[in-house]
Amino acid sequence: MKNNIDFVERPINEENPRESEIRDWIKKSGFPIKRFFNTSGTLYKDLNLKEKLETMSEDEQIKLLASDGMLVKRPILAGGDIVIVGFKEDEWRNKLL
Repeated sequence: MKNNIDFVERPINEENPRESEIRDWIKKSGFPIKRFFNTSGTLYKDLNLKEKLETMSEDEQIKLLASDGMLVKRPILAGGDIVIVGFKEDEWRNKLL
Protein backbone atom coordinates (compact mmCIF):
# COMPACT_ATOMS: atom_id res chain seq x y z
CA MET A 1 0.00 0.00 0.00
CA LYS A 2 2.67 2.46 -1.03
CA ASN A 3 1.49 6.11 -1.03
CA ASN A 4 -1.47 5.05 1.15
CA ILE A 5 -3.59 3.98 -1.82
CA ASP A 6 -5.88 1.05 -1.13
CA PHE A 7 -6.29 -1.41 -3.97
CA VAL A 8 -7.45 -4.92 -4.73
CA GLU A 9 -5.20 -6.98 -6.95
CA ARG A 10 -6.94 -9.25 -9.42
CA PRO A 11 -5.06 -11.66 -11.68
CA ILE A 12 -7.18 -11.29 -14.82
CA ASN A 13 -5.31 -14.13 -16.46
CA GLU A 14 -7.03 -16.34 -13.84
CA GLU A 15 -10.31 -14.41 -13.52
CA ASN A 16 -11.19 -13.13 -16.99
CA PRO A 17 -12.69 -9.67 -17.21
CA ARG A 18 -16.39 -9.57 -18.00
CA GLU A 19 -17.67 -7.98 -21.21
CA SER A 20 -19.47 -5.34 -19.14
CA GLU A 21 -16.19 -4.45 -17.39
CA ILE A 22 -14.35 -4.07 -20.67
CA ARG A 23 -17.10 -1.86 -22.09
CA ASP A 24 -16.92 0.27 -18.94
CA TRP A 25 -13.12 0.50 -19.14
CA ILE A 26 -13.25 1.62 -22.76
CA LYS A 27 -15.89 4.25 -22.03
CA LYS A 28 -14.15 5.66 -18.94
CA SER A 29 -10.64 5.59 -20.39
CA GLY A 30 -11.41 7.20 -23.72
CA PHE A 31 -8.85 4.82 -25.24
CA PRO A 32 -9.48 2.89 -28.44
CA ILE A 33 -10.23 -0.78 -27.88
CA LYS A 34 -6.92 -1.77 -29.48
CA ARG A 35 -5.11 -0.27 -26.48
CA PHE A 36 -6.62 -3.02 -24.29
CA PHE A 37 -5.01 -5.85 -26.26
CA ASN A 38 -1.73 -7.34 -25.07
CA THR A 39 -0.09 -7.00 -28.48
CA SER A 40 3.22 -8.39 -27.23
CA GLY A 41 1.62 -11.54 -25.82
CA THR A 42 2.07 -15.00 -27.25
CA LEU A 43 -1.65 -15.64 -27.55
CA TYR A 44 -2.19 -12.40 -29.49
CA LYS A 45 0.51 -13.48 -31.93
CA ASP A 46 -0.60 -17.12 -32.11
CA LEU A 47 -4.13 -16.02 -33.02
CA ASN A 48 -2.74 -13.62 -35.65
CA LEU A 49 -4.85 -10.84 -34.16
CA LYS A 50 -2.86 -8.00 -35.70
CA GLU A 51 -4.61 -8.70 -39.00
CA LYS A 52 -7.88 -10.14 -37.67
CA LEU A 53 -8.80 -7.22 -35.39
CA GLU A 54 -9.12 -4.89 -38.38
CA THR A 55 -12.11 -6.84 -39.67
CA MET A 56 -13.75 -7.57 -36.31
CA SER A 57 -16.55 -5.49 -34.84
CA GLU A 58 -16.12 -3.85 -31.45
CA ASP A 59 -18.53 -6.41 -29.96
CA GLU A 60 -16.43 -9.27 -31.35
CA GLN A 61 -13.26 -7.70 -29.97
CA ILE A 62 -14.82 -7.23 -26.53
CA LYS A 63 -15.99 -10.87 -26.50
CA LEU A 64 -12.47 -11.93 -27.42
CA LEU A 65 -10.90 -9.85 -24.63
CA ALA A 66 -13.38 -11.33 -22.15
CA SER A 67 -12.58 -14.87 -23.29
CA ASP A 68 -8.99 -14.88 -22.05
CA GLY A 69 -7.28 -12.48 -19.64
CA MET A 70 -3.95 -13.17 -21.37
CA LEU A 71 -5.21 -11.11 -24.31
CA VAL A 72 -5.65 -8.06 -22.07
CA LYS A 73 -2.82 -5.58 -21.64
CA ARG A 74 -1.74 -5.43 -18.02
CA PRO A 75 -1.70 -3.89 -15.57
CA ILE A 76 -5.07 -2.19 -15.63
CA LEU A 77 -6.02 0.26 -12.95
CA ALA A 78 -9.78 0.67 -12.77
CA GLY A 79 -11.62 2.51 -10.05
CA GLY A 80 -14.18 5.26 -9.95
CA ASP A 81 -13.77 7.25 -13.14
CA ILE A 82 -10.11 6.27 -13.62
CA VAL A 83 -8.92 3.61 -16.05
CA ILE A 84 -5.24 3.28 -16.92
CA VAL A 85 -3.95 0.56 -19.23
CA GLY A 86 -0.34 -0.59 -19.09
CA PHE A 87 2.26 0.89 -16.82
CA LYS A 88 3.65 4.33 -17.48
CA GLU A 89 4.89 5.65 -14.15
CA ASP A 90 4.19 9.31 -14.92
CA GLU A 91 0.64 8.57 -16.04
CA TRP A 92 -0.08 6.57 -12.87
CA ARG A 93 1.45 9.23 -10.65
CA ASN A 94 -0.53 12.04 -12.32
CA LYS A 95 -3.84 10.16 -12.00
CA LEU A 96 -3.35 8.86 -8.48
CA LEU A 97 -1.37 11.40 -6.49
